[in-house]
Amino acid sequence: MMHRFKTILIMAFLMSMATSSFSQRTVSHKTPLKDKVINGPYKAQLDALQKVIQQHFYDKTSGYYFAEVDPARREVKNGYRREYTYLWSLCALYQAANEIEKLEPKTKLMVPLLKLMYKYYSPAPPKAGFTDYIMKLKPGERYYDDNEWVGITALDAYARTGQKSDLKLGQAMYDFIMTGYNQVLGGGIYWKEGSTSSKNTCSNGPGVLVALQLYQATNNKAYLDTALKIYNWTNKMLQTPSKLYYDNISTKDGQIGKAIFSYNTGTMLEANVYLYQITHETKYLQRANEMADSSLEYFYGQGKFRDGYWFNAVLLRAYQHLLQINKDTKYILGFKKCLDDALQNDRNEQGLFLQNGQHVRNLVEHGGMLEILARFAWLENHYNLSTGG
Repeated sequence: MMHRFKTILIMAFLMSMATSSFSQRTVSHKTPLKDKVINGPYKAQLDALQKVIQQHFYDKTSGYYFAEVDPARREVKNGYRREYTYLWSLCALYQAANEIEKLEPKTKLMVPLLKLMYKYYSPAPPKAGFTDYIMKLKPGERYYDDNEWVGITALDAYARTGQKSDLKLGQAMYDFIMTGYNQVLGGGIYWKEGSTSSKNTCSNGPGVLVALQLYQATNNKAYLDTALKIYNWTNKMLQTPSKLYYDNISTKDGQIGKAIFSYNTGTMLEANVYLYQITHETKYLQRANEMADSSLEYFYGQGKFRDGYWFNAVLLRAYQHLLQINKDTKYILGFKKCLDDALQNDRNEQGLFLQNGQHVRNLVEHGGMLEILARFAWLENHYNLSTGG
């Protein structure tokens, strides 16, 4: 018992030292640095979280991941306890693995994760796609957004490595998600297969990104045309007056679900960055900047994350992409304050992140934080993260 107590004290001290260094650092507006060895404080946090996830969420016996650390919190659906994680959490880990491979290409983390994700793969018509749960363990439903997250990551990887299998996976995801598109309400993609009750920003924003990435990869104008029609529909039906995005619209009566989440703004903000890079039309850059400004105040103005880590990871993707064009790092800086707060205040002695200081967050949130830390490890390697401004 005494040995365990000493271990906890040592871990707490090390975490305190690392996070206190974050609170003293700000993002300066200096020229990107040349590549160097990745060894900054965010990289150290990234390495530590990788180990924590494998230790607490990975089940060596089955080869699957648990959705929750606490067995009592694992979902019971139709009288059946789902011990292992949904596909969504693996999507989070898959994208995080891509960001880690940008830092350390030799890690090859994506291949085993994709192999595991194919345990969720259903070849059912009209097009093959991934279900939300393991096929041999009472599979569930096929969500269009889940498959879009897979496609986005695969196409990110293709842009990085040129691996043809990643392009084919991205194309397969596009083929599946477009089975959810029709002219009800004038366009848009449903949230999940077999349910026609709503069309959501979370199934349309990432759909735009998949189409834009495929256009960049293939130069096939049909993908750009698709991206624009979904983009325009989402702006018309779901954008708020403040340039953020509502959650969904009911196909029955057109009622708007007015929840506002960071990931919905993130996909559409990044869509504007892609569209500016593709078309060079300044209206897209102007929209991106307006959305970035509005989202910075709404989501990060209080110095704490408003919603889950993975939702915020998607908006960070957009901020980081925008940085290629708009060199003002204020968006990264605002995000960083919330990240540093979470690193300092939201963990237990095991290094697991907590929800409201109580129960341990689920795997998708830990995967989201893993991606965030990987992105900040890249940022601290390419930008001067120094004191001052």
